[in-house]
Amino acid sequence: MKYRRLGGSGLKVSEISLGSWLTYGGYVEKQQAIHTMQLAFDSGVNFFDTANIYMRGEAEKVVGEALGGYRRDSYVLATKVWGQMGDGPNDRGLSRKHIMEQCEASLKRLGMDYIDLYYCHSPDPSTPVEETLRALDDLVRQGKVLYVGVSNWTAAMMTEAIHIAERRLLDRIVASQPPYSMLRRDIEKEIIPVGEKYGIGQVVYSPLAQGVLSGKYMQAGEVPKDSRAASERGGQAIQRYLTESNLDKVERLRNVAQQLELTLSQLALAWVLRQPGVSSAIIGASRPEQVEENVKASGVVIPAEALAEIEAILQ
Repeated sequence: MKYRRLGGSGLKVSEISLGSWLTYGGYVEKQQAIHTMQLAFDSGVNFFDTANIYMRGEAEKVVGEALGGYRRDSYVLATKVWGQMGDGPNDRGLSRKHIMEQCEASLKRLGMDYIDLYYCHSPDPSTPVEETLRALDDLVRQGKVLYVGVSNWTAAMMTEAIHIAERRLLDRIVASQPPYSMLRRDIEKEIIPVGEKYGIGQVVYSPLAQGVLSGKYMQAGEVPKDSRAASERGGQAIQRYLTESNLDKVERLRNVAQQLELTLSQLALAWVLRQPGVSSAIIGASRPEQVEENVKASGVVIPAEALAEIEAILQ
């Protein structure tokens, strides 16, 4: 496993990280989820991602239990705040009240004293950015959070947050978590350049396009019965990628992968990691063997001629 700096910080994270969205705390049986996380750790993964909203806190409980047997300084844990966690008017968003209360709730569910990386899960237009940043800065000063990040924020939002932090001497964001894959490349235009300018590392999710770039889906509208796409919740996230055009690209990319003696998943992950602005690619794994395959993408360098062929396919 290779490791990269998280943005402009001194924190080192594994190129491949393990997430828990749509998997742990509900979709995957608990002991299998724990075993999968433990295998990831033993394979060199030191970066684990979850959120309070995933299964309304159940994912955090599973992640905390799985990591509980390891030294706290041996891994980097990220979780998030913003999502709807109750029925009250202050049970969501990025207000000071919600951030402070949800940080305490996440720590309790995780069974930990601090969070390595705390993300704002989405923008909250109803709360001033300075209020959000001051709350996060207080958590950093209290030692409950070590680093701060954002998820699904635009380049303009991140730039505004950086400027406010500089003016007010508040802790700066060092990570951004956007979607990025061969089939979804919009962050290349603005988000990656802004991140490189201000020292914000991209921790990308859905690098396999919800599994479509693993090659398991052969035809639009046809999904394996044991796949996440067959579930009501998982299927909604995957459907946007299951088009005839995308599946045609997948077949052509599979040939490139075979020429390089890689699996399609390994090629897709290595392609994402070709970007120096990407600090880590988050995989989702419901089975240990998926981790075993995907971690082998770390350190893979795709030759220039293969990159050109891939570009032609994607265009």
